[in-house]
Order: sequence, then structure tokens, then C-alpha cells
Amino acid sequence: MKILVTGAGGQLGQELQALAERFPTYQFSFHDRSTLDLGDPVRIASVIGAARADYCINAGAYTAVDKAESEPDAAFRVNADGVGALAAACADAGTRLLHLSTDYVFDGSANTPYREEDPTGPIGVYGASKRAGEELCLRVNPDAVIIRTAWVYSAFGHNFVKTMLRLMPQKESLSIVDDQQGCPTYAADLAAALLHIIGSGTWVPGIFHYSNDGPTTWYRFAAAVKAHCGFSCVLRPIATDQYPTPAARPAWSVLDTGKIRNTYGLNIRNWSGCLSECLALLRCGQPL
Repeated sequence: MKILVTGAGGQLGQELQALAERFPTYQFSFHDRSTLDLGDPVRIASVIGAARADYCINAGAYTAVDKAESEPDAAFRVNADGVGALAAACADAGTRLLHLSTDYVFDGSANTPYREEDPTGPIGVYGASKRAGEELCLRVNPDAVIIRTAWVYSAFGHNFVKTMLRLMPQKESLSIVDDQQGCPTYAADLAAALLHIIGSGTWVPGIFHYSNDGPTTWYRFAAAVKAHCGFSCVLRPIATDQYPTPAARPAWSVLDTGKIRNTYGLNIRNWSGCLSECLALLRCGQPL
């Protein structure tokens, strides 16, 4: 079994690399921007065609949400055009594609968990570029599986949890947004879910949602990090409009994961236990 992974330097890519050693019967090839630039369609076609992998996991993306507002061409080049080129190359090579997308394809105005068939409506360039990528992907490669996820964190890379671990020991207080709701997703669990799908013997094309269980807010997520690690930093809940950013964020990012559970038999954990596991790897505090 040959599995090609793009975005090897990101959170999910690094978690897949860490997990790969548990799957000795799989032959992995990991690519970062230096070997497979998603902004270069010629290179994409060349690498995918030569690899002839059984599966491709596209963990690569333009993820600078705020920067995308001033760099729309760059965001669309990678997240839309690049995904379309990758999907077409996979179709030509007979490689099954698992493509990662995001909760940012929704406008965040809902109050019940988003289902896969719910109308999308991105409120920023990043979300719009990712939605365009979904559409291109399925247009040129209807056999692809697209997995939307949200609020990803990991022991690797840059993310909210690691930012809290850096700031809380330095600051007497922090103001954290408390009116955006979502389900934190541990990238290690997401990586395991992707390999579970590949090994399941089941392949159902289309869009699926995956996140860990349990809606929360950024403030409550930060409070869990604080409690776990025993920091004394005072956390102050604030509204989104008190922390302006170039890009708007969805106020509601809770995803309904029923479809992926039922289709692929996945057992999805609560985010609090996953956070405890991640923080233990980062040598912070005791289990919650």
C-alpha cells in the first residue's frame, strides 16, 4: 500500500509521520512545499504521476487566515487551483484522494451542528478559497473523499494550544474570545482517522465532517489548558468585536460527525481527553 502525503511540515503532516511507524505494511512518501508545491500544477502532475500511489492525503494548504485577506491570489492558487490540479492528477494516476477542508466554508450563523449538505457561505478569503477547492476537487475527481475539520491543534507546529503554553507563563492576564463555538480537533486523532479510512476496505466518495466531540469556546479551551498546566495567569472572556482581526471568523463552527462515524465506523473521542494527551506530550501538568 503506497500512501503519498502532502503538507508534511504542517500539524497533520507531522502527526501522520509520527503515526507511520505503526503501519509497517504501508509505504509512505511525505512531501512538503520543497518537493510538491501546491501552487505549481506542473510539479503536482509530475510527482503524482511518478508516484503511482494507492492513496494521496492532501494535508497541504494556504492556512494564513488573516494574511489571505490581502493575498487572495495566493490563497486561491493553492487552496483552489492547486487542489483542482492535485485531484485531476490523482484521477489520472488511479490514486484515491483524501482532501482536508475546513469549517470556514460556513458562515457561522447556525446554532445546530453543521451537516455536510448544509449550505456553505464563507465570510472570508480563506474560507472562500477552501470552498472553491472542494468544488474543483469533486468536479474533476468525483471519487475523492473530502474531510472538513475545525480548530486543529497538535504537539507539532503552530496552534492555539502552543500559543497558550507560550503566553500564560509570561502574562499576568490574557483576554480570550468567548463567543465563538467549535470542537477542538487533535491532529493525532485526525491522522489516525484518515489511516482508519484507508484501511477500512470501505470507500465512499463525497464530503464528511470530522472533529473531536464536545462544543466549547476559545476561552473555555484556554481555561482547560490553564487548569491542566497549573498556570496562574488570569483569563478574561471577551467578545469577538473586542479582538478585531483582518479576517472574520465563524461564530459557530460545530460540525456534525454522524456521517463519518456511521460510514467508516469511527469512534471519536471528547476533546478534553485529547487535550490532556497532547499536553502530556508537551510535558505540561497532570491529566484533567
